[in-house]
Amino acid sequence: MISHPSILNISHETPFFPVPKGAVDCHTHVFGLPGEFGFDDKRSYTPGIASIEDLNRLHKVLDIDKVVIVHPSPYGTDNRCTLNALKVLGPSRARGVAVIDETFSSDQLRVMHLQGVRGVRVNLETYGLQDPALAIQILNYTQKLVGPFGWHIQIFSRLPVLVSLAKYIENMQVPLVVDHFCLVNPDLGLNQVGLAVLFDLIASGRVWLKLSAPYRISSNPDSVEVKNLAKAFINANVERIVWGTDWPHPGGTKQGHLRSKDAIEPFQEINDGEALNRLADWTTDSKELTKILVTNPSKLYEI
Repeated sequence: MISHPSILNISHETPFFPVPKGAVDCHTHVFGLPGEFGFDDKRSYTPGIASIEDLNRLHKVLDIDKVVIVHPSPYGTDNRCTLNALKVLGPSRARGVAVIDETFSSDQLRVMHLQGVRGVRVNLETYGLQDPALAIQILNYTQKLVGPFGWHIQIFSRLPVLVSLAKYIENMQVPLVVDHFCLVNPDLGLNQVGLAVLFDLIASGRVWLKLSAPYRISSNPDSVEVKNLAKAFINANVERIVWGTDWPHPGGTKQGHLRSKDAIEPFQEINDGEALNRLADWTTDSKELTKILVTNPSKLYEI
């Protein structure tokens, strides 16, 4: 059996603040045993194991009560691994974000809703999709499918792509969740091209943003620049901000090396206790922190 030891060997700091009851980690993934769930032939990488038990151990350290499992790209539209995690974790603790395509039926989505799915992810970044017309085509059929169930669409994309979709987003019939800071480069400052558009979308309530995985936008997540960006997103509309770890942190391929599905890609060694404490440092007070960790996720994911 192939395993990935780094998940178990990483030490996570404990929170330096009282974590509010009902706190939700809004961005995690689960990867099953080799052969347990089939990988997509079109995947860009092959992950190691990240078990439900590993996830539970992490959240015990962080004092996190609830979790959102985001279906990872290596499984394509085969959501069995994520749905299995929702079943094991139970409806009082877990919700899911699935990956679908235009072939899914209302009956399939209805069953997934009962299993705890509350959104679907459109992953433009991993597959290098930057064409606004193609993105709109995907968003069109997706919102038609998920709208009747009250689900949201979660999008993984860079700021210029999102800005090119701004007019479309303003007229969407379902909520849009942007993950991983919209991959905004904090070193370019708060006046960089396009950022005001994203702030306006968040302020309007049209868009939710995940303060997740700051290591994806900076080699120093504790920098002043990252803090300023995080606080600016919060100030834009604290009612539309959620937080997540991005555990088990896919994307460990060394810089300058192409991803390959022919070998197991290591997970990144990230201290999630530091990540949670960092969020507390970004917020103004416990009221703001409770909105991001408890109130907002409860509304978005019905958890």
